[in-house]
Amino acid sequence: MPNENGVWVMYGVEWDDPECLHTVDEAIEYINEIGFLPLFKNEIPGFSLEERTVPEYWWSGNSTLDPWEWREIIARGSDIAYGKFFNKKAGFISKEWFPYFANYRRDGYDFDALWDDEKASRRLKKIMDVLETCDEIYSSELKKKAGFGKEGEKGFDGAVTDLQMMTYLTVFDFRQRKNKKGEAYGWPIAIYTKPENIYGREHVTSLYTMDPEESGKAIAKHIMEVYPIATAAQIRKIVGGRML
Repeated sequence: MPNENGVWVMYGVEWDDPECLHTVDEAIEYINEIGFLPLFKNEIPGFSLEERTVPEYWWSGNSTLDPWEWREIIARGSDIAYGKFFNKKAGFISKEWFPYFANYRRDGYDFDALWDDEKASRRLKKIMDVLETCDEIYSSELKKKAGFGKEGEKGFDGAVTDLQMMTYLTVFDFRQRKNKKGEAYGWPIAIYTKPENIYGREHVTSLYTMDPEESGKAIAKHIMEVYPIATAAQIRKIVGGRML
């Protein structure tokens, strides 16, 4: 979804286009089929949910037709991870392909080991410490408990994005907050969790025995097979720069 001359422009297809995804079930099937997919248009033509849906239905509020609503439905499932996985922007990774991304992005490190080797910042550690005490948490609550805010640590959004890019954190759901009476209010906000809480640690770390570079090459090769027009430079921009 690029900004052209100050105007946000949506790219997509017509309803009767053979490449059009019409329902969330079709989107889920497609993501599982190709393995991973950014939410919005990016450097690789066609490699996004945006470019396979009808532009007019975005933000319509109709969960049957609105891809923005679909992302919430997909996030709360158990087969596809949702988060800022592609060049710090949102997208989806299937359960099958998540171990490749985890091994590549983490470079074989669990977060505790990353911290012990002084390869993680204090901001990231404060967020991950909170996730050790709860399986899931509202983004606003995570920010508060981790000590971010006006009087505390700065850069919460950037730190959360970094943890998603490193696959230590993912969006588990979107929910409205509740007042003291238990009544829901406001827009749905992100619920964060560790991917291990969704898939299990054994699955997430199942490729730790593989050289991280080889996991990166497997991701790049798969993109080239699914999107032959993708160049090495485009893949590096979207997925990362170490695999080619």
